[in-house]
Amino acid sequence: MATARSLRALDWMNFFVANVQTGFGPFIAVYLASNKWTQGQIGLVLSVGTITAMVSQIPAGALIDTMRNKHAAAASAIGAIIFCALLLGASPSYLPVLSAELFHGFASCMLGPAMAAITLALVGRHELGTRLGRNARWASIGSAVAAALMGLSGQYVSVSSVFWLTAALAVPSLVALSMIERAAPLVPSKPITLRGPAPPGQRADLLELLRDRRLLVFAGCIVLFHLSNAAMLNLAAGEVTGHMGDNVQLVIAACIIVPQAVVAWLSPWVGSSAERRGRRPILLFGFVALPLRALLFAGVSSPYLLVPIQLLDGLSAAVFGVMLPLIAADVAGGKGRYNLCLGFFGLAAGLGATLSTTAAGFAADRFGNTVAFIGLAVCGALAVLLVWVALPETRENAPPDASPAQNPTSPASPSPSSTSPISSTPPTSSAQPNSPPANPPPVSAPPV
Repeated sequence: MATARSLRALDWMNFFVANVQTGFGPFIAVYLASNKWTQGQIGLVLSVGTITAMVSQIPAGALIDTMRNKHAAAASAIGAIIFCALLLGASPSYLPVLSAELFHGFASCMLGPAMAAITLALVGRHELGTRLGRNARWASIGSAVAAALMGLSGQYVSVSSVFWLTAALAVPSLVALSMIERAAPLVPSKPITLRGPAPPGQRADLLELLRDRRLLVFAGCIVLFHLSNAAMLNLAAGEVTGHMGDNVQLVIAACIIVPQAVVAWLSPWVGSSAERRGRRPILLFGFVALPLRALLFAGVSSPYLLVPIQLLDGLSAAVFGVMLPLIAADVAGGKGRYNLCLGFFGLAAGLGATLSTTAAGFAADRFGNTVAFIGLAVCGALAVLLVWVALPETRENAPPDASPAQNPTSPASPSPSSTSPISSTPPTSSAQPNSPPANPPPVSAPPV
């Protein structure tokens, strides 16, 4: 059982890691645009980081699955991100920016799965949805605070000061990481035998995971989500930079703070609702905001209207941020490959983001921002359609129409096969609603 000290430290780690990652968001687009980079050049160099992450995701996930010390993986990734921030702050020229994007892409693909593995080891499978909602809340608060600080720094100090501040904010995240206890992993590094002969799902490889329809369909949803979402704010940030004067940094900060406030408010509800009602309804709720947001961006001319439109970004971000690691845990199940599954989903996200920033940047250069936003809206509509038509429900801890009182494997009366993420034996389908919760006596001796 995780200690209160570890859970509080996990809160603060999420807060400060989000601080750090905020510095690599639209502030880079503003920084490069202020140094006379075109939208196509910005999109191309931002794609370098996502390509690096895309190539590294699956090997990184498999590596973290086999590593016993997830804390070391997270600390190394944070250290690499500090180095990237210092490179960006040092010079806006091509080589430092390219190098920073390369290192940041690799570090990010290690940090996310490592933090997810630490979370899963601390709280267990059945508390994961609620805890992921709490993680997202603290991360969104951290992003909002960092955006405000970075906006003020960029406005009143210099544009490059944003990245020096990013490096400084990474130090407390290492302190918080050191305060989290090293819980025994729920998915062991070596296979264990639970019942009978060694089940085939204990340490599934990637080929075995690829036979799971849920994995492939949700990966397609992720590609379309990021294809629609990744370039939106960067494209809008470039538009703001071209039409505004001295207040550009403050407007960009507001475009980050507003959706993070929505994420902080909504994420715990997303996590708990996904556990109660299933994943698909919540995914549809979040994905439908994508095409609507892109169309609104295409239709507005005042840069100040970007801020209220970003409320929809908060809705999508709250749903996606909680649901991706939660569905990864559903799909991985007892296969012992949670981080490999996260890595595969990260590969899908990187592919979508790479295509988004590159294609949208060139489309904006050649056809204008309106056409680029309409293209992003089409991708978002396709993501909604794929979730609606093809994605099966992944929640397996209860039948879709069973209430907790009727479900013998509900959290109130768990069975080993439904509570442990390393279990490879599915819940027995012969259990009756009136069965005792555990260790039933022989038929000839009814329970007292």
